[in-house]
Amino acid sequence: MTHRYRHNIPSRMAKTDFVAVFGGVYEHSAWMAEEVWAMAPRSGSAPDRDTADGLHAAFQAVLDHAGYDAKHTLLCAHPDLVGKLAIADKLTTESSSEQASANLGNCTPTEFDAFQTLNKDYKEKFGFPFILAVRGYHRTEILEIFRQRMDNDRETEFGIALEQVHRIALLRLKDIT
Repeated sequence: MTHRYRHNIPSRMAKTDFVAVFGGVYEHSAWMAEEVWAMAPRSGSAPDRDTADGLHAAFQAVLDHAGYDAKHTLLCAHPDLVGKLAIADKLTTESSSEQASANLGNCTPTEFDAFQTLNKDYKEKFGFPFILAVRGYHRTEILEIFRQRMDNDRETEFGIALEQVHRIALLRLKDIT
């Protein structure tokens, strides 16, 4: 298996290297990588932290123990699907790749308008952007899921959004490792 970090094993990385490699796993939330790094033992390796699944468990633990405000801020760091950042080509590399995998850049005018309306309505209702691990979905499926989730209450949707953030992170970790 080839690693982007080549000769460095995650559990043996210096903090700056670890954060440079894993800081984008959770959108604009390098603090998560800093926390995961701080949890790892510094003497010897920690094989459970040297795999995508092991790192994912550590990242999940950090977020699970974070307060509501930190979780809400993390959710708000995610871009809208087919939103202003995507249109202006200002997404993170990871988000750009994920949205492209769902063919979101090729929306029909009707689909584009639907995404814009749903993004606005969703944020007004829930207070954070709609989050879905879009890899493996087509944009028509994403729109249907988007519409269905609009029927949820805020607490349910907050939980689903966090689950989706974790799913996105796992996929990103698997890409890195």
